[in-house]
Amino acid sequence: MISDLVAQFQLLPHPEGGFYKENYRSNLIINKQSLPIGFDGDRNSSTAIYFLLEKGNFSAFHRIKSDECWHFYTGQALLIYVIDKNGQLDLIKLGNNSNNGEVFQAVVPADCWFASEPAPESNFCFVGCTVSQGFDFKDFELAKATELTEDYPAHKTLIRRLCRQ
Repeated sequence: MISDLVAQFQLLPHPEGGFYKENYRSNLIINKQSLPIGFDGDRNSSTAIYFLLEKGNFSAFHRIKSDECWHFYTGQALLIYVIDKNGQLDLIKLGNNSNNGEVFQAVVPADCWFASEPAPESNFCFVGCTVSQGFDFKDFELAKATELTEDYPAHKTLIRRLCRQ
């Protein structure tokens, strides 16, 4: 199933882990002057990707400058860990079993550190992510475990487990 999805949707390895494919980039451009502080140029108003994570893999802690809306498609539950600016850790269960606290859609706010992994009982998770203002790798920051644990020592075990640097 995983290799079928990779082939069917022409997914590529993602720097944070898993596989992805951009499937939408708005033609509407937001100029830099209209964006929040911190953007270094114009951005598309919205982008969307497919994202696939298999059991035993994870999406490393990272942050972006825009809100990211996650959508569940198929597979089993995905756990999304979000550390907000105040150090509060939230767990989102993305999936299709509402009786188990899972949701079909959730938003990770801009500038929050987040990581994800398949739930223990999951073989794979196939999801989508929509970003507004549109995603640009210039707005992407991959966490370094040492630095992130200095900022959020209460979450050091999770951070060390879900960082690649």
